[in-house]
Amino acid sequence: MIPSTVAHEVTRALHDFLATGFGPSNPALATVLVDFLAQPENLVKGPYLSIALPPKLAPGGEPFPEVPLGFTPYRHQRIAHQRLDSAAPHGGRSTIVATGTGSGKTECFLWPILDHCRRHAGEEGVKAILVYPMNALAFDQARRNANVIHGTPALRGKVSAGLYVGEREAAAHMVLASVSERAYNQPMWCRKSSVAPRCAWLLQVEDCLFSGSGADRVARMPHLH
Repeated sequence: MIPSTVAHEVTRALHDFLATGFGPSNPALATVLVDFLAQPENLVKGPYLSIALPPKLAPGGEPFPEVPLGFTPYRHQRIAHQRLDSAAPHGGRSTIVATGTGSGKTECFLWPILDHCRRHAGEEGVKAILVYPMNALAFDQARRNANVIHGTPALRGKVSAGLYVGEREAAAHMVLASVSERAYNQPMWCRKSSVAPRCAWLLQVEDCLFSGSGADRVARMPHLH
């Protein structure tokens, strides 16, 4: 596919479509559309050349040695890791990552969360909540999370992930825990919170995952599309 050739073909097809399908019914205006389309800049602009530079790498070793990335992170990933690392002196800060598709936004938040869960694996309660706009995306990310947990010795058997889509049961996948009656009735060390209509279940008594005495820890919402 040659971009310049495709652009010309698309422009020609659009020109013909407009010229033959939207001709004025008034004979006095018969040539108005033809004259308008005769000027190329009236129909399309450009061509434009977009040069997208790849993200910069940030060498410096594994940000979370116990939960290794397995590759050198990009600069925006390294900065996000430093901000979100709950073990760092000034970590655990609110962070927004805005970058292109396929540039590793998931790694920006997932690895700090997994390392946090590893360090608090023996403690009761939900450690993090990931909010997604679509169930399909949630299921896809759930499988990825399960694969990472299962493939990391420091996490396998110690950290579990659950999927909640408004139902009382969720299908288990590897180490992906099902949201069961036991989970609903188990006291959690998190405060009731709500960040979006999709999370309204957090305020419903019968569906609250953070009920019980001593619920004084705030649930972290690290990922919101």
